[in-house]
Amino acid sequence: MTSYFSLPLKLTSAAVAGFTLAASPALALEVTVNPTNPRLGDTISTVIQLEDSASPPTVTLNGQSYAAFQIGGNRYRALLPTTPLDRPGSRSVQVEGDGQTRNLNLQLRDRDFAVQRIRVAGGGDNATEMELARVAAFKALVTPEKFWSGPFLKPTSGSVSTEFGVRRYYNGVFAQDYYHRGVDYAASTGTPVIAPAGGRVALVGRESEGFRLHGNVVGIDHGQGVVSIFLHLSRINVKEGDVVRAGQQIGAVGSTGAATGPHLHWGLYVNGSAIDPVPWRYTGIE
Repeated sequence: MTSYFSLPLKLTSAAVAGFTLAASPALALEVTVNPTNPRLGDTISTVIQLEDSASPPTVTLNGQSYAAFQIGGNRYRALLPTTPLDRPGSRSVQVEGDGQTRNLNLQLRDRDFAVQRIRVAGGGDNATEMELARVAAFKALVTPEKFWSGPFLKPTSGSVSTEFGVRRYYNGVFAQDYYHRGVDYAASTGTPVIAPAGGRVALVGRESEGFRLHGNVVGIDHGQGVVSIFLHLSRINVKEGDVVRAGQQIGAVGSTGAATGPHLHWGLYVNGSAIDPVPWRYTGIE
């Protein structure tokens, strides 16, 4: 299915990076959206060109506002997450800047996700309130500095054992609010784990301190609402506040927390939502 943008504006150009929209040469507000044909789980990069950069533009998707950060001159960029829990179809993106408003109609494509059927015996998870609160606060970070550059690296060796977005039935009942919020890599205990991109370590938690679900965990803030979280580590090589570079070792694969065997779970979040890391690895989002 080909996506489209519908608004009462003149289409001035269609660049490789996406469609550029403007009312006419006399109106300065231009908006570029990439990918132009997003599907569930994609991160939508919205770049806005202003004539007057006295204040950043505002970007709203389906009533929720997202921060736009200056990326050079009068250009700003907002990252809009989509997830497997979203419904495919029309999405309304509103951009305000330079005293103007642009309303974009974005078509979000459907996507097939693998389905697992799992039987569990009572009890539920064993997460502590402390770890859930700290992890939630970490995932909600939106800091102004941008630390990453270019495509993200694979965080460890080994093959993918569970892909992003897998849906599940538990004891025959479909979990409406569940999807696998990351990528799992099968690797032996002690296999190095590296930072996929530059950032600041904003979360370090240990199983011995009450991280019973996540196990030994490291969270990296890549800036501007983009964060990575690494679960079940056997070893942690960094501390909170450290600035790390892409490729730097931050820990090692393990099976701490709620893990049935050694593997790395890498979750990539944009503005609080777990998105598909694959486009970030292979094409990058600047």
